[in-house]
Amino acid sequence: MSPCGRARRHTSRGAMAVLAWKFPRTRLPVGASALCVVVLCWLYIFPVYRLPNEKEIVQGVLQQGTAWRRNETAARVFRKQMEDCCDPAHLFAMTKMNSPMGKSMWYDGEFLYSFTIDNSTYSLFPQATPFQLPLKKCAVVGNGGILKKSGCGRQIDEANFVMRCNLPPLSSEYTKDVGSKSHLVTANPSIIRQRFQNLLWSRKTFVDNMKIYNHSYIYMPAFSMKTGTEPSLRVYYTLSDVGANQTVLFANPNFLRSIGKFWKSRGIHAKRLSTGLFLVSAALGLCEEVAIYGFWPFSVNMHEQPISHHYYDNVLPFSGFHAMPEEFLQLWYLHKIGALRMQLDPCKDSSLSTS
Repeated sequence: MSPCGRARRHTSRGAMAVLAWKFPRTRLPVGASALCVVVLCWLYIFPVYRLPNEKEIVQGVLQQGTAWRRNETAARVFRKQMEDCCDPAHLFAMTKMNSPMGKSMWYDGEFLYSFTIDNSTYSLFPQATPFQLPLKKCAVVGNGGILKKSGCGRQIDEANFVMRCNLPPLSSEYTKDVGSKSHLVTANPSIIRQRFQNLLWSRKTFVDNMKIYNHSYIYMPAFSMKTGTEPSLRVYYTLSDVGANQTVLFANPNFLRSIGKFWKSRGIHAKRLSTGLFLVSAALGLCEEVAIYGFWPFSVNMHEQPISHHYYDNVLPFSGFHAMPEEFLQLWYLHKIGALRMQLDPCKDSSLSTS
């Protein structure tokens, strides 16, 4: 019950009559009432709080240091939380088992659109999640500029399963720092539109670019936004038509939605989670050990020297879409409790073993 409702309940009828006579009830203009509702909803979704600025976060990391010891209990507890909320073992990708023909599903990034799985779409799904679970040692590689001159390539390639974000460049000039192995790489439909013109004019450039990922799974959120469905299906058919080594997997929108709710309940306020956090979340549910690289959304490195936004360019993301500092703090907390290892220093050895 609202405070106004409680006040009415505890005030006598006579007193209310006197108040009504002395202070006649007035109505707020319709516009003002609507504005109040909007403000209250906004504060509910995006509560007011103060996030530490970049300098404060970097200083905090420097003071605490990056020394790490694996905590098997913490890793197991968080894996159980992932299983309970999001079930990545069964819902990571759309499969014939979790997405039967005729099933109606909602786009996770849309409020108004749903889709029904028909025969042509159903035929594109694998029978079940195509991984031998649990995966052992996983490396999730972001694209942060902190990877530049890190020398982490060999260490990354020693993982049993390597996940990468958004079709990053892996040419010889970068492999010393980021490695060359890939088992799964994400591809947002926006990248297909911007870099490959939605595959409407030529497919050769796209096919040639995919060869660097060897036998990777190409993980696409085809059913996250309605506008991303056609480009994602075009990627599937393109790679299938040429007999490419890569296999397309479509992210299950129910999984993406569940991951979003999970992190929102833990204080991440953003229009949408980053691809990197989605991927790390999945890895924490699928892998026995997780190490992450390139997750550093700041303009200076651990020595407080300026660095580029990505290891391959300095193109900044759209502001206000993701909450990267908030995401970093959540991942940094998981590093501190030993649930995952975040590599921030240059790699001095080639081992994923516990410090």
